[in-house]
Amino acid sequence: MTSPTPDALLGPAEIRELAGALGVRPTKQRGQNFVIDANTVRRIVRTAGVRPDDVVVEVGPGLGSLTLALLEAADAVVAVEIDDVLAGALPATIAARMPTRAGRFSLVHSDAMQVRELPGAAPTALVANLPYNVAVPVLLHMLETFPTIERTLVMVQAEVADRLAAPPGSKVYGVPSVKANWYADVKRAGSIGRNVFWPAPNVDSGLVALTRRTEPIKTTASRREVFAVVDAAFAQRRKTLRAALAGWAGSAAAAETALVAAGVSPQARGESLTVEEFARIAENRVAENEESAAK
Repeated sequence: MTSPTPDALLGPAEIRELAGALGVRPTKQRGQNFVIDANTVRRIVRTAGVRPDDVVVEVGPGLGSLTLALLEAADAVVAVEIDDVLAGALPATIAARMPTRAGRFSLVHSDAMQVRELPGAAPTALVANLPYNVAVPVLLHMLETFPTIERTLVMVQAEVADRLAAPPGSKVYGVPSVKANWYADVKRAGSIGRNVFWPAPNVDSGLVALTRRTEPIKTTASRREVFAVVDAAFAQRRKTLRAALAGWAGSAAAAETALVAAGVSPQARGESLTVEEFARIAENRVAENEESAAK
């Protein structure tokens, strides 16, 4: 692999110059905060464990700070960008700053939530500075849509990072925690200060590392069915599961039947359950429905 030139990555002056030339002003609507520190993007790539044979998908590349650092390390990078101006400018930035790697870069101009396929070889890693306002749905969509993604490292709002990586029983354990754990082992992988962004956000950021489960969770229930239980349990998280799952099951009594069959106390609350236990609850509700239909 050709070594990049020392000044290939973008610094504060280059970011502002690019933005000025494009007439780009970061918008809160799209959660845009551009990373302006080369050391930070290299740290993200290093923490992600990007390998020379990796095909990395990046969501929300913006002006290309992280994209360039990924191209230094990966075999290929596919960037998904929704913004018309940013998507239009990124290929030229890559070609100008890292011409020897430009052939390894692909752009998908789309809303990440609508992406169903990517050009080139199947992605093996997801590395992204995710917009704060859509971080969790985008992450879950990518993990569901592209099962070849083995490793993920995302930078998100610190509070969201804590939720994603929270274990059962934690105060911040909730829907994102359980759903992310359906796909992967999740852990906090560091913190990022505000001063590496332009504009500086009002919140701190955190890195979350996800390693795809080598074996999917063993259950006869579908992902949809399991996620329906999770959503119901946390919609009224202060209630016992017998009460919280009444609507989902059809009645409190039916919820209790499914819970007992799954080996879960009807008096427990959602925040104490593992993803495997949610799967067992879904399985027993599914089984009960099948028995009723057979009668």
